[in-house]
Amino acid sequence: MANPLFDSLFGKHAGKSQVFLQLADGQTITYADFLRMAAQYANALTKFGLVPGDRLAVQIAKSPQALAVYAACAQAGVIFLPLNTAYTPEEVSYFVENSGARLVLCDQAKHAGMAPVAKACGAELATMNADGSGTFADVAAGMPDSFATVDRTLDDLAAFLYTSGTTGRSKGAMLTQGNLLSNAETLVSEWQFTKDDVLLHALPIFHTHGLFVASNIILLTGGQMIFLPAFDVDQIIENLPKSTSLMGVPTFYTRLLGDPRFTKELVAHMRLFVSGSAPLLAETHVQFEKLTGLRILERYGMTETNMNTSNPYSGERRAGTVGFPLPGVELKITDSKTGETLPQGEIGEIEVRGPNVFKGYWQMPEKTAEELREDGFFITGDLGQIDDDGYVHIVGRNKDMIISGGYNIYPKEIELLLDEEENVLESAVIGVPHPDFGETVVAILVPAPTGQPDVDAIKANIATSLARFKHPQKMIIMPELPRNTMGKVQKKALRDQFKDLFAG
Repeated sequence: MANPLFDSLFGKHAGKSQVFLQLADGQTITYADFLRMAAQYANALTKFGLVPGDRLAVQIAKSPQALAVYAACAQAGVIFLPLNTAYTPEEVSYFVENSGARLVLCDQAKHAGMAPVAKACGAELATMNADGSGTFADVAAGMPDSFATVDRTLDDLAAFLYTSGTTGRSKGAMLTQGNLLSNAETLVSEWQFTKDDVLLHALPIFHTHGLFVASNIILLTGGQMIFLPAFDVDQIIENLPKSTSLMGVPTFYTRLLGDPRFTKELVAHMRLFVSGSAPLLAETHVQFEKLTGLRILERYGMTETNMNTSNPYSGERRAGTVGFPLPGVELKITDSKTGETLPQGEIGEIEVRGPNVFKGYWQMPEKTAEELREDGFFITGDLGQIDDDGYVHIVGRNKDMIISGGYNIYPKEIELLLDEEENVLESAVIGVPHPDFGETVVAILVPAPTGQPDVDAIKANIATSLARFKHPQKMIIMPELPRNTMGKVQKKALRDQFKDLFAG
């Protein structure tokens, strides 16, 4: 037997002196050094009593050591559970309890808050700091720098990723070795990554985008990463001339465009900019291409599936779309009530099937049955349509759809119009309770640096393009939209904030 994920991503690099990670302080880590560290960590996991199939929960800062913990889990057959570093101990307690994690890694600064959580859940607690120090590293330091890789199959679980839980309890998506490996292999091919690539990595590694897309692609090819602890404009600009590619969220690109140092000359060596995790404004596309001559590549993925679609590497990268289904991924648009496939061009629920689709939700058979059909299609909860050229458009989340007076309203349609209006940087359209219509439309507008939006003028302008029932009843100006750590607009927070707008 073998261990497909470890062998393909990590094991094949054993003994290689090539640089794997370039750090912000100028230090470098070779593949050989990284793998020796990972082997020590795998031995440490065994020392803590973990066996194949056990879960390791980690809430630690991004670092080479944190990435090596992921490698160690793959080598030891332990299921890797990364957690957002912003979660409170109360939030973490749910994930630890639900997953049955036997060991929790946290920063020393969080030890006091996490100790009662670990104790209550029957888990051990160890520390790992941003510099790699801590009690876990202390145990690992005394361990051999080789480890007998545990046999695993493509169907064995490799990781749990918990959904954001904006509409209820977070669900633990069970991802197999095959899920992660197949997606990485497909993206390497589609985005034409090679061992010569240098990826500028500024994403967190507790999320699909930064860990299972960016890192896995480079590991698969044997390329390099400039591994930054977080997004910092100064560090990005300093390192862009040394890079060939960057993966980011829309905020990365808007901040770069706002810096006078970001020029065509600075990115002359770059071949690829990828954006995901949240929609990219069409204006950002236009500005970026005008300045650099390069077009950002948008793709579409999620916790349960990794990546599903991508705009083409060679071909038209169409703004406002997420491109085509990836090779091996089937995508269809269905009626959310009947499940029937809808004709091309109609808006409905996006369903996907392929080797990238997860195994189900941990200890939630009912939720799994609700969202994962017997034929393997996953009901994403996203609303979309496929245009005449086959490009997939994301219209919004099913839960974000507004039903006003019996009419279905898709926020994205209104947002696209609002974003085009003078002095509007971006918008968010939500449904709020209304005594007559059940729900009604409210638009949140963020002013552009050029000035304040003229609400009356905007209302008049969009009136010609929208049916009356789609018109926002109110337009509210806010300095910014609430977002999560990956840049996604938190519409639930907006709905909660304005739920009483029409009360009484």
